[in-house]
Amino acid sequence: MDSLVGFFSSWVIFASIFVLHLLLPARRVTGYVKAEETNEYLKYRLNGPLVFVVSIGVWAVLGFIGVMPWDWLWHQRWNAVLGAIVLGVLISIGVVVTAPPQGKMWLAELYKGRRVNPQLFNRRVDAKMVLYLLGAVLLEINLLSFAAHHFLAYPNDPSSGVVLYVVFFTWFVCDYLIFERVHLYTYDLFAERVGFKLVWGCLAWYPYFYVVGLWALADDPNPQSPTWFLALAGAIFFIGWILARGSNMQKFSFKADPDRTFLCRFKSESLSNGEQQILCSGFWGVSRHINYLGEILMAIGLTLVLGWPLEAAPWLYPVYYIALLVPRQIQDDKRCAEKYGELWQQYCERVPWRIVPRIY
Repeated sequence: MDSLVGFFSSWVIFASIFVLHLLLPARRVTGYVKAEETNEYLKYRLNGPLVFVVSIGVWAVLGFIGVMPWDWLWHQRWNAVLGAIVLGVLISIGVVVTAPPQGKMWLAELYKGRRVNPQLFNRRVDAKMVLYLLGAVLLEINLLSFAAHHFLAYPNDPSSGVVLYVVFFTWFVCDYLIFERVHLYTYDLFAERVGFKLVWGCLAWYPYFYVVGLWALADDPNPQSPTWFLALAGAIFFIGWILARGSNMQKFSFKADPDRTFLCRFKSESLSNGEQQILCSGFWGVSRHINYLGEILMAIGLTLVLGWPLEAAPWLYPVYYIALLVPRQIQDDKRCAEKYGELWQQYCERVPWRIVPRIY
């Protein structure tokens, strides 16, 4: 019976988060992407931080009153991830088969999707944004449950690395939700379609694989990491965060108002052909995808802070980011070359580094 409950636990959690998103107050904003049918800018309801706080509060109350022990999701993690995998596959198929074909192989369309930016319930729910919200909130709940298992297993000597891992990852999740409006201007929203890659990624991969480090090491004792090592891991994480958040905020500021100074101080420089502009200063003058470098550095910092640098499993997280972002950079460069033409060539000559300055 417990196995069956565990299997459907992610379904129930996702449904609860979805209902909270529908019912809780939200700010309404206009995005960067245009609807294919009307060519008008899409509008969004954003309430990620509020949904996050309420969801974590419910989890905490359930643990406090004993309905769902603090580390129940840790003990049910294999059943839960199996349920999330099945749910992700079912919704992916449903999303794709109900959309008009795009003229490509069916499996390719199943993977990449057919619809670009579907919105539901009279545009009250944006499919992409709610998928990211579902994954982010369950990721945090899993993170807290897995950490709780470690603290219950080693109440007299818990790992400082686990504490910092939770702090850093919570920072990562909250940062995304607080700045969710900024993500309306990112690659995922204006370039990707809704298919298996996005749906299954948000429902199964995101909330379970991202915590692979704690999944693998929550049962292990305190590695007694020296303070300097934890500080180094923290520095790598926050350097990555500065690069990722700073670059995304600068691009958001530029797209919202090209004449606006960034951080009230730095005037943006751009290349222009009279109709199009490409930002080429600040973070975007260092490399063409400096935000990807930031994401990879954050993943490395999270891996190191656990204090087991020779364990293979935690390194799957940064390796995954490299495998994800390098092909995405290649695709994005091709898309930009088609969109901007000669202007993109000028930008590549000015900023030759793709992700890592002086290396790649």
